Amino acid sequence: MKMKHNINVILSLLILVLPHTGCKKLVEVDGPTTSVNSANIYKSDATAASVLTGIYTKLSSEGVQNPSLTAICYFTGLSSDELTLINAVGNSQMKAFYGNSLGAQVAGFEFWEKIYSYLYIINGSIEGISSSKTLTPAVKQQLLGEAKFMRAFCYFYLVNLYGNVPLALSTDYKTNTGLSRSPAKGVWDQIKTDLLDAQGLLSENYLDATLLKTTQEKVRPSKWAATALLARAYLYTKDWSNAEQQATVVLNNPNYSLVSLEDVFKMNNSEAIWQLQPVVYNSTAEGVAFKIEPDRSLSFTPSFLSNDLVSSFENGDQRKISWIGSATIEGVNYNFPNKYKIGLDPDAPISEYSTVLRLAEQYLIRAEARMQQGKVSEGIADLNIIRGRATDKTAPKTLQLKQLSNTLSNESALLFVEHERQTELFTEWGHRWLDLKRTNRIDQVMAIEAPNKVPMAVWKNFKQWYPISLSELKKAVKLTQNEGY
Repeated sequence: MKMKHNINVILSLLILVLPHTGCKKLVEVDGPTTSVNSANIYKSDATAASVLTGIYTKLSSEGVQNPSLTAICYFTGLSSDELTLINAVGNSQMKAFYGNSLGAQVAGFEFWEKIYSYLYIINGSIEGISSSKTLTPAVKQQLLGEAKFMRAFCYFYLVNLYGNVPLALSTDYKTNTGLSRSPAKGVWDQIKTDLLDAQGLLSENYLDATLLKTTQEKVRPSKWAATALLARAYLYTKDWSNAEQQATVVLNNPNYSLVSLEDVFKMNNSEAIWQLQPVVYNSTAEGVAFKIEPDRSLSFTPSFLSNDLVSSFENGDQRKISWIGSATIEGVNYNFPNKYKIGLDPDAPISEYSTVLRLAEQYLIRAEARMQQGKVSEGIADLNIIRGRATDKTAPKTLQLKQLSNTLSNESALLFVEHERQTELFTEWGHRWLDLKRTNRIDQVMAIEAPNKVPMAVWKNFKQWYPISLSELKKAVKLTQNEGY
């Protein structure tokens, strides 16, 4: 699991990268006056904060076309029915995800390695922050909350992509290399424990780089980010009552509200719960990777939205107009995700942030949780709020997106939840792929989709899980491969 004995180099690199990012609202802190290492990094507020800040910076800088935590939106989109790969320009790694032909020496294991490297730093920060006697109490509390939130965030994706995974909660190298795969239930229990802890530790306000002053920037996790992710965790583990309760806590916060479709991915908007600042370009990684432009080679944007996704939008759904762009290159028309309007434009002012958690998902979580408890009409009311935002109310009634009827059966209502999640959350943080898995709809959908992507391809259930690399299996003697690989 790439657990190294010494984190000095990693932490120092994280700190050194900060002054060069250009995102001063997030990272501008006083530099250390002496050399920084694992022994003294948690002695001062500034250097301790820089570890977590470094993680957010790295998340934003990694891009989405090389497998990393942030790239889950891209590669699960290829695995599912969201994206179509242009075979002439897509690389072998992308082709493996797209064709659901992953393997221990092919592709699919990259997320495991990347996420565990984050977890090592996070576990080190939890240990260092907890034992520090010199941090300002308020800073110590916030940092510990951020670290626990990030550990839960990492394990959320590990357990959803790989199933049973080793539960590494320390930086002890010998312990970690001897871990076997923990049952998924134990991983989910740890996710919930960390998020409940984070709820009690994190500030209700958004804090700046000092962690002592409030800010409008939503780039550090808050109590509300922990609550939003906790609602999702309860939903995924079918704890419907708690999912509804936690989502309601967020939805009842007057500081959050739905915004217009054009503003959903703007920086610091009232729908955003947690965002990442651009640190490489003046635009988001998603905007750079997804936006197809006629004057730019398709080798930079080798995928486009699948016909299945584009055709799934109902008449009158303004999300199709606002969030899907099109470009014609060499006589071929390509539809692409246009949620982030700014592509690769170094001269554009920063106006969009990569959005990780947002309010619309909480409505969808609560809708599903309510329906699963038999409260169908209440769940439909939540769906209609989302559909209402996607409706042009100035258009004639016949051209508006229709509101759902309260008389829908529970089964039909739940299918509308899936539909709304597909059209609302497409190409965002792997939602579609994970939704198909958790609702046991993946075999039905992918049995049709797989041969559409690659002629004669046969879908098999084990392909919903990604493989572990051969090198990882050799290093950890108790580690076993996912079935089928």
